[in-house]
Amino acid sequence: MKEGFRLRTVKWCLILLLFFLPLLGGCSGSGDPGGQQALPKPHTSPAAKPGLLPSADIAAVQQVVLGFSQLGSESTWREANTASIREAAGEAGITLLLKNAEQDQQQQFDAIRSFIRSNVDVIAIAPVVQTGWEPILLEIKQAGIPVIILDRSVNVQDSSLYVTFIGSDFYEEGVKAAKYVVDKMRHHSEVIRIAELQGTVGSTPSIDRGRGFRKLIGDKPNLRITMTAPADFTRSGGHAVMKTFLQQPKEQWPRVLYSHNDDMAIGAVEAIKEAGLVPGEDIIIVSVDGTRRAFEQMVAGSINAVVECNPLLGPLLMQAVKEILAGRTLPKRMVTPEDIYTQELAAMEIDNRKY
Repeated sequence: MKEGFRLRTVKWCLILLLFFLPLLGGCSGSGDPGGQQALPKPHTSPAAKPGLLPSADIAAVQQVVLGFSQLGSESTWREANTASIREAAGEAGITLLLKNAEQDQQQQFDAIRSFIRSNVDVIAIAPVVQTGWEPILLEIKQAGIPVIILDRSVNVQDSSLYVTFIGSDFYEEGVKAAKYVVDKMRHHSEVIRIAELQGTVGSTPSIDRGRGFRKLIGDKPNLRITMTAPADFTRSGGHAVMKTFLQQPKEQWPRVLYSHNDDMAIGAVEAIKEAGLVPGEDIIIVSVDGTRRAFEQMVAGSINAVVECNPLLGPLLMQAVKEILAGRTLPKRMVTPEDIYTQELAAMEIDNRKY
């Protein structure tokens, strides 16, 4: 009897064990299959392709990839902008594919198409010029990749072709520069001739900085822009164009120089000195950017005022990438806070310049 009882007990234990094994296996999950949430499929790096790593290790190498088309390396500002983006990507753990177009829009198109082929998660573009972007942005949209426009804006009919624009208010920068000139020349009743060094033709900062400046200068009868020419945002360009301005008869020489960026202004300072004039005194100079080199020129007395344009957009760009991939809504335009600095403030501020 005891032996039979033991056999029946073992038999029932085996039956119960077989019944509960599948349920025990299910306990390694959430315990409530209906409560699990479906997560968006993240981008998988090449190392995580099937067959290269065990499935348990794939999650460790999944990576957000940002394709960034930088427009060039024409100025100190642009170099600082690129460095900020590289550094911020590293800190955010985002893989950055950066291609420099060297001021060529077609190279930007080629870079963007390579990003599409690579199936990046987000594409960011700092456009050389405003126009000509609708077809390539449509290609990106058809590929299902969100777009961020950085630093310079694009002129498109369909604003849904990009998620957000991150950058400065170039028009307001022009207004700030004009306000400084109006205040500086307020005691002069004679006609004040103004020379203007423009940036790259067709670029957003050149267009808007010119418009903002003219808007305020326009109603001042004694302030006149008598010379204007593009100098491509470069130091050499600023030097060459300013030298041409000063080859005019002395009675046509400008009393004020408005430069669309610091590099051109610094080049102009050299040309003014070569002409036997004193920059900052014989010719009042106001520029835009706020680079350390421009602050050094202000401390030396050669540049009178600089309107700040912050190139350190990397952290804001990486945050926007994360917000987009998390499915959050961003404002259509995000403008960085900026100021204007004069010679009187330059010495106190120069050590705070990060670019």
